Amino acid sequence: MGFRLHAILRASVTARQATSKSVEVRKGYVAVYVGEKQKRFVVPVTYLNEPSFQDLLSQAEEEFGYDHPMGGLTIPCTEDAFQHIISCLNGL
Repeated sequence: MGFRLHAILRASVTARQATSKSVEVRKGYVAVYVGEKQKRFVVPVTYLNEPSFQDLLSQAEEEFGYDHPMGGLTIPCTEDAFQHIISCLNGL
């Protein structure tokens, strides 16, 4: 894969630590921001190993690099497309 998951997560954790306590994410989950309105989703970290989610991470790296000021990963796709991928992953 062309992305570096460790660097993305490290940048995400650093940004998240700088935000308020009200946006904390439980252990084993990661916050992602999706769509034009940057809707926040909290997904299990196990999704990060799934090919469909890794495609999203590659797109995020290409578009945003490792700078995710929202405190979570910013995913460059529509909310509908993201929810479809998540629903498929939930069915595994």
